[in-house]
Amino acid sequence: MKFLSVCSTGLGSSFITQLNVEKVLKQLGVKGIETDHSDLGSVSQGDADVIVVGRDIAEAASGLGDVIVLNSLIDMNEITQKVSAALERHGIAVPEKEQEQ
Repeated sequence: MKFLSVCSTGLGSSFITQLNVEKVLKQLGVKGIETDHSDLGSVSQGDADVIVVGRDIAEAASGLGDVIVLNSLIDMNEITQKVSAALERHGIAVPEKEQEQ
């Protein structure tokens, strides 16, 4: 499975988002997930299982498949919630959530 963080230029905000997604995956105890970052113009549907974008490019990214739209690229609670939901949509068990039940 692959998460691809995307911004308009593929530099700053997509890289920060990629690092935050990686941090969340580690905290959740989920392994074997590939992450990367890119610019919007280089991404096609099927390049990743989940595309992570900021709300500023949400409309432009809407046709790329399973898109997570973040209101804040640094709100770790929001990122954790939305990454967890995406993992569950794709049938990936979240060990951290299993321990809570």
